[in-house]
Amino acid sequence: MQTVGTQRLQETLRHLSVKMLYVVHPLSIQHANTCSLSLLANQILSTLFQSWMVPSVQISFYDADELKSEVSWIPNKHYSGIYGLMKLTLTKALPSDLSKVIVLDTDITFATDIAELWAIFRKFTEKQVIGLVENQSDWYLGNLWKNHKPWPALGRGFNTGVILLYLERLRRISWEQMWRLTAERELMSMLSTSLADQDIFNAFIKQNPVLVHQLPCFWNVQLSDHTRSEQCYTEVSDLKVIHWNSPKKLRVKNKHVEFFRNLYLTFLEYDGNLLRRELFGCPSQLQKALEDLDEDDQCYDFRRERIMVHRVHLYFLQYEYTPTEDDMDITLVAQLSMDRLQMLEAICKHWEGPISLALYMSDAEAQQFLRYAQASEVLKNRKNVGYHIVYKEGQFYPVNLVRNIALRNAKTPYVFLTDIDFLPMYGLYDYLRKSIVQLDMANTKKALVVPAFETLRYRLSFPKSKAELLSMLDMGTLYTFRYHVWTKGHAPTNYAKWRTATTPYKVEWEADFEPYVVVRSDCPEYDQRFVGFGWNKVSHIMELDAQEYELMVLPNAFMIHMPHAPSFDISKFRSSASYRYCLTTLKDEFHQDLSRKYGAAALKYLTAQRNI
Repeated sequence: MQTVGTQRLQETLRHLSVKMLYVVHPLSIQHANTCSLSLLANQILSTLFQSWMVPSVQISFYDADELKSEVSWIPNKHYSGIYGLMKLTLTKALPSDLSKVIVLDTDITFATDIAELWAIFRKFTEKQVIGLVENQSDWYLGNLWKNHKPWPALGRGFNTGVILLYLERLRRISWEQMWRLTAERELMSMLSTSLADQDIFNAFIKQNPVLVHQLPCFWNVQLSDHTRSEQCYTEVSDLKVIHWNSPKKLRVKNKHVEFFRNLYLTFLEYDGNLLRRELFGCPSQLQKALEDLDEDDQCYDFRRERIMVHRVHLYFLQYEYTPTEDDMDITLVAQLSMDRLQMLEAICKHWEGPISLALYMSDAEAQQFLRYAQASEVLKNRKNVGYHIVYKEGQFYPVNLVRNIALRNAKTPYVFLTDIDFLPMYGLYDYLRKSIVQLDMANTKKALVVPAFETLRYRLSFPKSKAELLSMLDMGTLYTFRYHVWTKGHAPTNYAKWRTATTPYKVEWEADFEPYVVVRSDCPEYDQRFVGFGWNKVSHIMELDAQEYELMVLPNAFMIHMPHAPSFDISKFRSSASYRYCLTTLKDEFHQDLSRKYGAAALKYLTAQRNI
């Protein structure tokens, strides 16, 4: 079992072979209320483990909010707050038929098979109920500074970052009553805990030493300042569990901290696909689905991508959002890869509202992004941006899967579906909120079109108004989007009419129309069969039209595409006849599915396709 208070849990997944139970307490997300916090924390962890698809691992969640009353009466100075006391409640929180558990803090890294630790239960005597490693600092010796008065402990005391709990026996000796009596007695003189649950565990063990089984210290090598941890190992092969139990974490002072830091960082950047595919070595549902595909199909690689399950880490960084009172808020939704990272700061400056971004990255790139975001003053100051990592796997960019991850995790009633290469006009967030009200989007099916323009210049004096944009358009500094290469994509926007329009106007769907739109967040998702380049947005607009969304062009809104190098996927499209053949095949299958789904309403799409 682990008590969860951090987002980056990837490192704890290595070598898991036992049932895992989580007491969820959300420290990385702030939302409107505690209930939403717990649900969101549950969502993050559920998605993480489900997408890892690790065989033989089951995940159960227990809401820490329901357990708070058990420990809220205990004053605690530790930085973990009330959640640092939750381990005391496990005999009550966990199912009564669960006889034994391993309890792990989330700031540990396993360097061996956890089954070895589980096997130590067999070494317990009949009376032993708790397995712990001795504390490796001098904290409980009371000699760290003048008047230092720690809680009572047996010798050096024990560290609770790794615990073997024999729940069945603990219940038999009335654990809940015993730890409460211990805490009440000691709090009369100590007034509060300094190390949360660890103080109470140690005070209990001091009174009942026969109940503890001391684990070898390599099962909890503690890297807090000035510990004796180096006595736990002589070679790397001796290491079992590394515990970053200092608030300083990677900045801790320790004799071998550089080695441990490099080990930890190397593991974070290790390809998680290798871990789940090679090291676990058990057949999965995904492998069985892949076996059902026809490997002789010319489009096998495309079909394989459609059933691929990518690992997903929602809310990779801290996220804070409070819903607006008018229920008319809107989230900018986009996806990106590492080569578009430079757009983030500019978009945050242009759009002050909430943002939901899905980032398609390798494990190593995700760590690079983390360092980039932590070093950026702009990004550090924006807490209403949700960053969702979709980990790379396969040869295609699953663009619509990544878009859907961003769309699903928008927390507002409305979304602005855009691409990361576009900068919205200044003030677009407020303008769209007003337009949502004026066009009664709460009660009608509308898709508001934001006209798209582009510049070929890497340095642009961004227009501050529609009048300024039109002037730049006339001078050739700006163009209507894809005017030179793909006119059909945005021609139905009717730019000539937009120049003089003062009120929103309706346009009709046409073949290959792919505008950027504002819709309700319950809109259809993107079709995930389309990967890489081609038809990924066109198919989405077709489905909106099939569902009878009105396409309304906004007269005083605009966005500008910034130049960048061609993507790898567009190069494949241009150079590979097989790629183009498969895209045509996917289009035909999409049309057939659309016809089955929407009947006669979808016939016009087949007609339009034949006329192209």
